[in-house]
Amino acid sequence: MYLVDGNNVMGQRVGWHRDKAGARRRLLEDLAHLAGIRKIRIGVVFDGRPDQAFPDGSSYRGVRIHYATPGSDADTRLVELVEASREKRNLTVVTSDGRLTSQIRVRGVRVMRSGELRDWIDRAREIASNQEESPRVGDEELGGWLRYFGVDPDEDQD
Repeated sequence: MYLVDGNNVMGQRVGWHRDKAGARRRLLEDLAHLAGIRKIRIGVVFDGRPDQAFPDGSSYRGVRIHYATPGSDADTRLVELVEASREKRNLTVVTSDGRLTSQIRVRGVRVMRSGELRDWIDRAREIASNQEESPRVGDEELGGWLRYFGVDPDEDQD
């Protein structure tokens, strides 16, 4: 399971602060896509008030969404989630915040830098882009190839 410091990762993109709600939604899209490509579980914690469309504890396409509690911050909520986790050895927190990194590591949990996660997201987008551009084999062409290799396309295969 990956727990993502949402604002820390969003801060990796120039201008994210001009549209915080939009930046949150883009990050959720990116994380959901990444989770699907890599077959991993992801949770994200944001600073600020919950988005009405994505309340605290909800999921978006498999990504669990959390927010800082009122009067607190996302770092504190991340530490609370780490402490509540029963599987710390299977947990990785994504942040580039030095203070938070120290708090997480002392609890025996791995830390991944935000830039590394951004690299994963960019590669996942690249994979999706390449898959969209790859040519599709039509039924007629497939039948021709099957016949070429000595397989009757109309015959049921066991």
